[in-house]
Amino acid sequence: MRQAQPTGGTDRAPGPTAPPAYMACGVKKIYGEGRSAVHALRGVDLEIPTGEIVVLLGPSGSGKSTLLNILGGLDRATEGTVSFRDTCLSALDDAGLTLYRRRHVGFVFQFYNLMPSLTATENVELVTEIARDPMAPEDALALVGLSARADHFPAQLSGGEQQRVAIARAVAKRPEVLLCDEPTGALDSATGRAVLSVLRDVNAELGTTVLMVTHAASTAGMADRVLHFADGHIRDVVINDTRLDPAEIEW
Repeated sequence: MRQAQPTGGTDRAPGPTAPPAYMACGVKKIYGEGRSAVHALRGVDLEIPTGEIVVLLGPSGSGKSTLLNILGGLDRATEGTVSFRDTCLSALDDAGLTLYRRRHVGFVFQFYNLMPSLTATENVELVTEIARDPMAPEDALALVGLSARADHFPAQLSGGEQQRVAIARAVAKRPEVLLCDEPTGALDSATGRAVLSVLRDVNAELGTTVLMVTHAASTAGMADRVLHFADGHIRDVVINDTRLDPAEIEW
């Protein structure tokens, strides 16, 4: 592991020690068999501290989205173990993984997956109705700066606003972790920075651990920790002593 040099922005004061959000050991993921098998992950070891913003950076096909799906309980490793806090995800059955996702994980994807016939508030309510201790939908929308658009339908919202509704929906159930797969991939630079600012605010205000998959190297500056992927391996880990404000990120 190498230590990055300070890059300007927000200083990160040391906080109380907490158990890691995730630990993985020897994680492999193989699709198919024989000569046609695709080795998406080739033995990944990692530890993700609780409360950090972590960027998974690398080109398409490097394994970063595969790992995110395994951490989120959407997929299973072919070999190795993955733990969330004191729970071994690798040992859970399908019902156990469903409960893990429902109680602990929020997901944000590149495409917003909003219900077009529902307002912003109603889209958020879809999650709050099944959560144990949800935020009020209006509070979740206020967190992402969309109180004034609460009664609008997705077709009446910009791409960035739709993505912020998707983030509000994900965080409304108060997840411990927020897993984001290319959340700014379909957005222009100004809108992308606004979405990154929302993710930073969710991390700061709720203490949510944020993992974000991206191929945009400039995004790495806003992270506490950057995992560089290549060919199914984590090639390098960079820790930023100082995080960039999203407004400072070159697009």
